[in-house]
Amino acid sequence: MSTRIRLARAGSKNRPFFRIVVSDKRSPRDGKFIEKLGTYNPLLPKENENRVLFNEERVKYWLSKGATPSYKMAIFLSKSNLVEKPPIPEQTKKHLPKVKKKEGEGDKKESAKKPEAPKADAKPEEKPQEESKSENSSDKKD
Repeated sequence: MSTRIRLARAGSKNRPFFRIVVSDKRSPRDGKFIEKLGTYNPLLPKENENRVLFNEERVKYWLSKGATPSYKMAIFLSKSNLVEKPPIPEQTKKHLPKVKKKEGEGDKKESAKKPEAPKADAKPEEKPQEESKSENSSDKKD
């Protein structure tokens, strides 16, 4: 059975409060747990001693038995030097504004416009011929 040291929510709506528990990895977040190790109250300021409370002896015991801490619990345990601090993943760049297009991409658009220019020149040549035809036809009608 693989066990995890994680947080189980126990607070009411808009008043979060968590128990630090050891539970089976497959059990639900707020479901059945093996042992309660401590508490976490996120409403308290970060400097407050009572924000995170846990029994270090029991945590050491469960870590020796192979329990793996969740990401948030690994951060808490690293502050008391029980486990190594988890690595911070690379942040994606999706939240940043889009970069203006490079000059290389602009050249592609200009090259696409160049073939259109001769086509545009060809069309005006046809229009005067059409106008002359329409003038000839209108002259015949009179």
